[in-house]
Amino acid sequence: MKKWYGGVLTTSLLMFLVLGYCVMRKPVKESYVTSSVYFNMTNPLEWINAMAPPAAHQPEKITQVISAEIVVSDLFIKRNLSAQEQQSLSTWYQLKRLVTHDQVLPNAIDAVKEASIAWNNLMTAVEREKLDANDSSVKTGKQKQCPHFLSKTNATEIDASGFKLRFPCGLTQGSSITIIGIPNGLLGNFRIDLTGEPLPGEPDPPVILHYNVRLHGDKITEDPVIVQNTWTIAHDWGEEERCPLPSDEKSKKVDELEQCNEMVGNVMATRHVIATNKSSLAQDGSKSRKYFPFKQGYLSVATLRVGSEGIQMTVDGKHITSFAFRETLEPWLVSEVRISGDIKLISVVTSGLPTSEDSDHISDLEALKAAPLPPRKRLDLFVGVFSTANNFKRRMAVRRTWMQYDAVRSGQVAVRFFVGLHKNQMVNEELWNEARTYMDIQLMPFVDYYSLIAWKTIAICVFGRINVTRGLLYGLINSDSHPHRSPDSKWFISPEEWPEETYPPWAHGPGYVVSSDIAKTISSKQRKGRLKMFKLEDVAMGIWISEMNKKGLEVKYEKEERIFNEGCRDGYVIAHYQGPREMLCLWQKIEEKKRALCCGE
Repeated sequence: MKKWYGGVLTTSLLMFLVLGYCVMRKPVKESYVTSSVYFNMTNPLEWINAMAPPAAHQPEKITQVISAEIVVSDLFIKRNLSAQEQQSLSTWYQLKRLVTHDQVLPNAIDAVKEASIAWNNLMTAVEREKLDANDSSVKTGKQKQCPHFLSKTNATEIDASGFKLRFPCGLTQGSSITIIGIPNGLLGNFRIDLTGEPLPGEPDPPVILHYNVRLHGDKITEDPVIVQNTWTIAHDWGEEERCPLPSDEKSKKVDELEQCNEMVGNVMATRHVIATNKSSLAQDGSKSRKYFPFKQGYLSVATLRVGSEGIQMTVDGKHITSFAFRETLEPWLVSEVRISGDIKLISVVTSGLPTSEDSDHISDLEALKAAPLPPRKRLDLFVGVFSTANNFKRRMAVRRTWMQYDAVRSGQVAVRFFVGLHKNQMVNEELWNEARTYMDIQLMPFVDYYSLIAWKTIAICVFGRINVTRGLLYGLINSDSHPHRSPDSKWFISPEEWPEETYPPWAHGPGYVVSSDIAKTISSKQRKGRLKMFKLEDVAMGIWISEMNKKGLEVKYEKEERIFNEGCRDGYVIAHYQGPREMLCLWQKIEEKKRALCCGE
């Protein structure tokens, strides 16, 4: 069996965060599963938010019940859906207790409220589509809603309300926004805001990134400065990040790039030529000035690019700033870029936007559809993949690569994507069509936030059952890790969240495997409201297994050194931070060379 694992896992986790090995509590169509794996296809983001609510709770002490009005409002009302559509909701109704009565993780209440609104809007659109399909007078044919590329060229002076460009389906890792313009006016100050969708009843949308260029300084400095921040109606402004950095502040790295390029604000020497009327000889001279990427009256080409951990800004080809994503303010939430202030815009171009593929133009569509779960037949492996709603391309890359293994195509192995709802209606409609087309998506009754990733782990465990007991945690095991106590850390955990000095053994986020008995226990505990919640999903699995171990389950911790936390190395079982193109390239190498070889070398 281990040799077969190698074949599957060799090509599996090429761009995901988490892999697990759970099993289902209730059989879907009476299928039986011996074991299961899950992968996380969300961007590998870690959130910085020192003020976040505690992540771990003692079940017997803290239980928060979400208002029944919110839940009944639409999420769990039975809908008039076809059997095919119902397949995407196999775990939906079984998670009702989890999202209404279990220990509340950070942002859980908001995620359920927002999902209720999104679900109602989606179901309304689905019902309208069915009515239109039955009405011969209505023309069929659906317009593509999620474009890959948008541009506004020859932009004129910004008016009083500023310049706005909407992103119909949000941003994703690799998306970029290029702004060409000239700082002008009296001061030359301008700002770029990436905003999300406002919630009902809130007049202003959240600001996922506020990028403020102040060419003549502000109350703190008289020198030019860039200020980055976030804003929400609930928490107001966050903590400013300034470039150049204050003298007492240490630079942080985001996606291995400096929070503020060290040359910004430093003295730069330049050479110039002095010529006299009496001689043709030239004398070299020099003068010094402080470097700043933007200058009043001069053209600048600035690009914001979404990375795995944050947003990077380059100006005229030089990396200038990095800004780490903050909790609940994630790139898929961005719906618009707003530019205002003293700047003459030449053009705004966006690329790498999330877009779904048109199934009408896919020649091998049948080969990409999931094999149905065989009734009364035992599966060798169940694979659950974490994914966010607008990561269309990543799911297609998985379908075209390791989901083409014979074992998957024959139904011996089952693969399902576990996807939360989006706050954007267009994204949800595209996701619903994708689910109906490929039959491999399980929708979650909450809006995706990173802090709720543990709920997806539980959902995978709820998906079925099997009576096999052989406690196993397989992956890149960490047996000696400590909670990050610094509020500046991306993995900050307070003593209230985890009082002990060390964590129990856990498997690193790129991927791990657990046996079916562990999955069954997790499913049972959450059903009874006795499962301790923790916002770091991979550590949470280690905590849950440790509790089982204390109560008599003999657990085997099997370490796999070929799971790489950073990038790719030849011979990998799992390679981290791989995008759709890299996945296709890695799959091609396996097909041709029959070995796990990396790309780009």
